[in-house]
Amino acid sequence: MATPHARGVIYIHSAPKALCSHLEWAAGRSLGRAVNFEWAEQSVMPGARRAEFYWEAPAGTGAALATAIRGWEHLRFEVTEDPTPRSDGGRWMHTPDLGIHYSQMDTVGNVVIPEDRVRYAMEVASGDAFELQRELDIALGSAWDDELEPFRHASDDAAVVWLHKVG
Repeated sequence: MATPHARGVIYIHSAPKALCSHLEWAAGRSLGRAVNFEWAEQSVMPGARRAEFYWEAPAGTGAALATAIRGWEHLRFEVTEDPTPRSDGGRWMHTPDLGIHYSQMDTVGNVVIPEDRVRYAMEVASGDAFELQRELDIALGSAWDDELEPFRHASDDAAVVWLHKVG
């Protein structure tokens, strides 16, 4: 049985200019081909660059991409992988202060929190509603979303909108 193909997006929200070619090289190694990102100024952080890159490759490539580009200082990114009929989707978010966070995604882009993680949150909370909310915020990656949101808005003026064939 062949590995299903998945598609996704690499969002580099902010990267120092000196890191740009290294990010392209790392992504290309994960994808098995050379890639070139279209870099733009990051208006939220003067001197930084941003890019979006749409990819298609075997399922599981999202994890390989996130692993390949994580760990560099001053880098903010998201990698998404759409689900396939045989694999879950995922989103990897990274910020310099928080590190990396992974979320499983369903077919419409909702974060899926596994049953064991919900049970853990309830156990840790021990009936304390505020603690339960804190644990669920961690599971959802709320701190990462909060930190990345201003950088996401900087891409709202992007010139290209990609629509994938449906059906």
